[in-house]
Amino acid sequence: MGDLAKIFKAYDIRGVVPGELDESTAEAVGAAFVEVVGAEAVVVAHDMRASSGPLAAAFARGATGRGANVVDTGLGSTDLLYYASGSLGLPGVMFTASHNPARYNGMKLCRAGAVPISSGTGLVEIRDRAAELLASGTGAGSGQGEVTTRDLLAGYAAYLRGLVDLSGIRPLRVVVDAGNGMGGFTVPSVFAGLPLELTPLYFELDGTFPNHEANPIEPANLRDLQKAVLDKGADIGLAFDGDADRCWVVDERGESVSPSTITALVAARELARHPGATVIHNLITSRAVPEIIAEHGGVPVRTRVGHSFIKAEMARTGAVFGGEHSAHYYFRDFWFADSGMLAALHVLAALGEQARPLSDVLARYSRYAASGEINSTVEDQAAALARVRGEFAGRAGVTLDDLDGLTVSGPDWWFNLRPSNTEPLLRLNAEAADEKPMAAIRDEVLAVVRS
Repeated sequence: MGDLAKIFKAYDIRGVVPGELDESTAEAVGAAFVEVVGAEAVVVAHDMRASSGPLAAAFARGATGRGANVVDTGLGSTDLLYYASGSLGLPGVMFTASHNPARYNGMKLCRAGAVPISSGTGLVEIRDRAAELLASGTGAGSGQGEVTTRDLLAGYAAYLRGLVDLSGIRPLRVVVDAGNGMGGFTVPSVFAGLPLELTPLYFELDGTFPNHEANPIEPANLRDLQKAVLDKGADIGLAFDGDADRCWVVDERGESVSPSTITALVAARELARHPGATVIHNLITSRAVPEIIAEHGGVPVRTRVGHSFIKAEMARTGAVFGGEHSAHYYFRDFWFADSGMLAALHVLAALGEQARPLSDVLARYSRYAASGEINSTVEDQAAALARVRGEFAGRAGVTLDDLDGLTVSGPDWWFNLRPSNTEPLLRLNAEAADEKPMAAIRDEVLAVVRS
């Protein structure tokens, strides 16, 4: 139970293989998943890590041992698994640790229709049941479920292209950095037949990530892409994380583009198709995002950080789209699930529909200066948050709220300070009208946090 409590996180399962997560654990989780969800069939996909295939096979043994059939799609991205769950109407599991180092692996679980399973919606029950099965040595079961294989890559690619009109775009030079992750598997199929001159970087599937970490939110991991965009005179660069559910954009100047800017762009496009619709944004996205949503006739709704909150609020409100500062993008037409590839197609369409460079296209969606996420290691998160609260409470024109961590807003600036769920860190995001006041509020908060 202790080990399972360590690897079962708020939204997924993730741990070191085999010390924390091994095949016996995966088998027990497979059996527990079928029991808790009440599944008669389950769809399974896995990424390129050496441990992913064996873990997926062990999960299938546990599921079939409880009488459920398993549809094995083999290699896939996380959004391909969501497509499988949505299109087949089956609960599913994706074996991946996203951008984590090679020694890690994990599982992302969902109910039929790609509905996420988190600690508040079944993950704790799955953990506890798996622990019971492991303790009793009855993980395998004696059911007679069957495993069938199914290739869904072509269907996934066609479905995505059907959601974004790329029929009239001009030819574009595109550099894609897959980071040796699953983007190297899905991009060729999704881009097939489009007027794109593709320069691939690190498309070889390799779960050891020999070139750089497959985490585009870290600036160091974008350097090869930025250089290639400039060297090739490309119109755009795209970077995917390890399981290819997140996408980061680089413009023709080699400049990194904020996910808030992409959120505003895609929101405007979706609102053109669905006037008056609701669009979700988490509380760390730029203030420009709700402003632009409202200017395009939409209804902005602010949420906590995290895909389970975003997806739940999208389902509750019927929102057409949702975006996060971490480059996760969610679509009603994609079962309210996130797809970096679908966001990339929207950006390519917006760029290819006219003749201007990407930096010009995006200029209208970027209005403020942002700090990016800054982590501070603290011994006592609560005490540090209390110091910051005490420093800003009562200042004229300043408001505080506690939706997710502490958000403090002034007339032309705001910041959010959130504790990490897994590490002794506080995460700061700050924004202001321009660089100077942003730097001032950023530095003031960091001084209090680190005092």
